[in-house]
Amino acid sequence: MYPEEMVLPMRAELAEVGFQELYTAADVENAIKAEGTTLVIVNSVCGCAARNARPGARMSLDGAKKPDHLVTVFAGVDKDAVDAARQHMFPFPPSSPSMALFKNGELVHMLERHHIEGRPAEMIAENLKGAYAEFC
Repeated sequence: MYPEEMVLPMRAELAEVGFQELYTAADVENAIKAEGTTLVIVNSVCGCAARNARPGARMSLDGAKKPDHLVTVFAGVDKDAVDAARQHMFPFPPSSPSMALFKNGELVHMLERHHIEGRPAEMIAENLKGAYAEFC
């Protein structure tokens, strides 16, 4: 587990643009089952989260369409919340960072680590915007 003081700035990158941090399995269940669309980001301390995932997620929100709900869990810190989120991302294997879009509790779009790592944040943002256009 990572120390909380180490991940605070990484949490803040998403929180300052409206992502709600989830810490428990119950929080995750309620968020994913919410009516409308919910973007769930499994945040991470890795370089591809810093360079690609968090900036891409932030950029994806500058369009006309966006999810109704924005939530995040932190791998290596919020174990119960991360485990609960990953159960809803099945059949995709656990990866962090990762991003999942749910519509009325159903997984409709998924970006795994291999879709994020090595790809520019702009490409990730465009991928998410395409999902928002289709599902939001």
